[in-house]
Amino acid sequence: MHNALQPMLDLARRALANAHAPYSRFRVGACVRAASGGLFAGCNVENSSHPVTQCAEATAIGAMVTAGDREIVEVVIVTEGAELCPPCGRCRQQLAEFAGAGTRVHLVGPQGVRLSTTLGELLPMAFGPDAFGAPPR
Repeated sequence: MHNALQPMLDLARRALANAHAPYSRFRVGACVRAASGGLFAGCNVENSSHPVTQCAEATAIGAMVTAGDREIVEVVIVTEGAELCPPCGRCRQQLAEFAGAGTRVHLVGPQGVRLSTTLGELLPMAFGPDAFGAPPR
């Protein structure tokens, strides 16, 4: 494992420990590294009205945006189970709002990194800001 990833793993694991998942019992922690170098963690926050549940990735993105950053350069997603757990479709789209296709995404379980991939591999042909003629990131 790359040493630069350790602080992200630590923050994502702390976030996972604070997840609010009383319905699914499926806790997730995430950490995004902004282009500024800032690290922003989040956990999933479930709600009895399931459609308003917030994923860990969205919580981390919200913390990043609140702090004033707008570009993600690396992502860590941590779960407790044995299975590989990539971000859901909604989170892939939310990540694509702030990250490029080449952004590294690390999927982590109890024993460590299970898979390192890119956002482009997880979400090919992503719909993004450029569809509106927005200036490039």
